[in-house]
Amino acid sequence: MDNPIGMKAQFYNMEDGSVMTPFICRKEYQSFPGRVHGGIVATMMDELGFRAMWAKESDQIFGVTMSLTVKYRRPVPYDELIIGKGMVVESTPRYLVIKAEIFDQHGTLLANSDVTYLKQDIEKIAPNTDMHEEMPYLIEDNVKEINFI
Repeated sequence: MDNPIGMKAQFYNMEDGSVMTPFICRKEYQSFPGRVHGGIVATMMDELGFRAMWAKESDQIFGVTMSLTVKYRRPVPYDELIIGKGMVVESTPRYLVIKAEIFDQHGTLLANSDVTYLKQDIEKIAPNTDMHEEMPYLIEDNVKEINFI
């Protein structure tokens, strides 16, 4: 949230175990006119996966991306509300598989992804780092529902 060029997407843990985020991509993320660059869409899929991992497992679990497969279904517009959703579909002691999706505000699927994370101790990923200091993840804002259909 403090990154001046970040997406400023707030993630919410949902009752079904998924995470969701309403967000708006800025024009600076454009590829062709009116469209967000596919690399930015893939980045959001990866972030949805990581947040879904925390929602399902615990915010004490960390991991690194092993694979990310994105299917681009429709152009993702900038300057419009977009809804992201991520949910763990498989969890083993070693890895997790997450299904991530991005929709427009009317519920049309724009892109979907399968993301696999290798569970790894934070000390192996970033030694001597307090990730909760680096990645503040709770912002109180009283959002209770995310409607988009």
